[in-house]
Amino acid sequence: MLYAISARDTFRLRLPAQASSVGVARRQVRSALGRWGLAGLGDDAGLVVSELFTNAVVHSGSDNVACLLWTAAGKLHIEVVDEGRAPAGPQARTAADGDESGRGLALVAHLAEGWGVRPPAHGTGRTVWATLSCPRNEALPHSG
Repeated sequence: MLYAISARDTFRLRLPAQASSVGVARRQVRSALGRWGLAGLGDDAGLVVSELFTNAVVHSGSDNVACLLWTAAGKLHIEVVDEGRAPAGPQARTAADGDESGRGLALVAHLAEGWGVRPPAHGTGRTVWATLSCPRNEALPHSG
């Protein structure tokens, strides 16, 4: 099941919590940013979404994962929302040289101005969010 609702100022995507959905999410986010005139953020935002989406798919026990993007005050806001059946949210860790995983949140922290985890207003799940600065020379869509 794939659906994306794109508007000038908001992008939403909900996909099955499967490894194949990570690439779909990354491509859809890059496409949305291109439509918004923010193609320059595509690489960084695509990597952030890939890392957060992968964590949700691998660690949350969710059936579906959602992604939300919007712009406000010169920032791109990214949220990845899972159904959170796993006991804990993502936590940054230090990967050893030989480890094949464990670097994703360090990459997110490096690329983003900030990131964090927010519990749901009610029910299960969590929202992992990140903000990126929008380049000054790229127009921001109106966000309301």
